[in-house]
Amino acid sequence: MKRTMIRLMGGLALLAVTAMGVGDVWAARLNQPTSATPAAGLRVGLNALLSEHVYLASAATNAALGGRDAEFKAAAGALDANSIVISKAIGSVYGPDAEKAFLPLWRKHIGMVVDYTVGAATSDRAKQDKAVTDLVGYTQDFGAFLASANPHLPKAAVADLVKHHVLTLKDVIDAQAAKDQSRAFTALRTGAGHMQMIADPLAEAIVTQFPDKF
Repeated sequence: MKRTMIRLMGGLALLAVTAMGVGDVWAARLNQPTSATPAAGLRVGLNALLSEHVYLASAATNAALGGRDAEFKAAAGALDANSIVISKAIGSVYGPDAEKAFLPLWRKHIGMVVDYTVGAATSDRAKQDKAVTDLVGYTQDFGAFLASANPHLPKAAVADLVKHHVLTLKDVIDAQAAKDQSRAFTALRTGAGHMQMIADPLAEAIVTQFPDKF
């Protein structure tokens, strides 16, 4: 029995050390660029901001559906702060006029997501359908905006990526409204993970457009 306990404790100790090492490795991978270049910093920064957008939007919609007004206002405030930082990131590349144009355009789709959430909370199918139609239409406007700023970002490609963003966020809201927490968090991981498919091409296009800056 004593020898068995010694082997067990030794195995647990080894497991703990191994897990700590793996955690440290992944923390480094998630929080630091693989190279200390402006291009790597841009990619990491955009990925962080856009995934944060999804998590904060989900927090706001979940609070709204649950009738937790103070929590909704706090989440919505954090979400808008994230929007402002994203617009400043755009402005740092394309200038103050682009920043001023981007922010209301970005906020516009958040308003449509709120409309969809209200429709889900009140079982108003017509309101939900209109919000989805508006969001799909919005993807064309957003695609046109980025395409006009960067020739390496085709409007159709951008619109399709943003369409997937709004649809994955819709999946989160639908699961939240159904009080299916397992499905909601699975959808949330999918939605947040999808933002890399927007952030990476955006970063690459910016670096290609402005090689002297990156």
